Amino acid sequence: MVSQVRTEKYGGIAAASASYVLWGILPVYWKLLQDVPAYEILCHRMSWSLVVTFLLILLLGRQQSLWQVLKEKRTVLVFTLIASLLAVNWFIYIWAVNSGHIIEASLGYFINPLINVLFGMVFFRERLRPVQWIALGFVCCGVLYLTFYYGHFPWIAIVLAVTFALYGLLHKKVALVPLAGLCLESLVLFVPACVFLFYLEIKGSGSFLSGGLARSFLLFGTGVITAVPLLFFGYAANKIPLSTLGLLQYMAPTINLLLGLFVYNESFPRERIIGFTLIWMALLLYVAENLLNRKRLEKQRIFS
Repeated sequence: MVSQVRTEKYGGIAAASASYVLWGILPVYWKLLQDVPAYEILCHRMSWSLVVTFLLILLLGRQQSLWQVLKEKRTVLVFTLIASLLAVNWFIYIWAVNSGHIIEASLGYFINPLINVLFGMVFFRERLRPVQWIALGFVCCGVLYLTFYYGHFPWIAIVLAVTFALYGLLHKKVALVPLAGLCLESLVLFVPACVFLFYLEIKGSGSFLSGGLARSFLLFGTGVITAVPLLFFGYAANKIPLSTLGLLQYMAPTINLLLGLFVYNESFPRERIIGFTLIWMALLLYVAENLLNRKRLEKQRIFS
């Protein structure tokens, strides 16, 4: 029994790591499609994600729960809003990568956990602990430093962090596994995405039919590279504690950052390093305080 639990735990960690590594190297995939406009890649991603996720749901035999959700008008309305946020997040991320802003995009996902803390306070009236306030203060200082000393407000990072935090916030309203959730989100935008893609192809400016077999395959692959990490993530979420999952999540933006620095040679001057360091300090405080607080609560449970 103990060995089975241990095997499942290690399997969950491996699956979570695989999902975050795949998300981390995603910029490499978008760079392969650099000649395709970001809005067109987004439409292909939405369209093929529906095809791939729906086929996976059929294979896994989970279609019954999907039909049930589609009957609930409120849930469909929430998923329409969720899909809109996801579309904005995906578009900004794809555009940022292919416009030479991978480092700033990675910053968004470093900031995201602290935006979640802020949203918890605003929307759920959660009380912030003193160290969490300090961490948020460091984030504000980092953003202000980048704005006034580096001379560039990190709007890409902020938009990515806020849209993803709102995306997570709305997902709390509907309890649905990630794969089924993505299927519904893709379904909402499938028709407008397909109509737009057909229009581009008829006009002769589309990339799917005129870009060669390799490009067509890569555009189809946007659905696969979207669904596969989610499968790993969904498996991991059921096997390991959320605290472990939360610690592993920083793998993805770290890989993004390293790719931007050492593979795509993006600019990282001293002023930018200082701004990023302030935000990393905030993240370090946040993670350390969370771990210590969790240990303290566990001790209280043991002795109570």
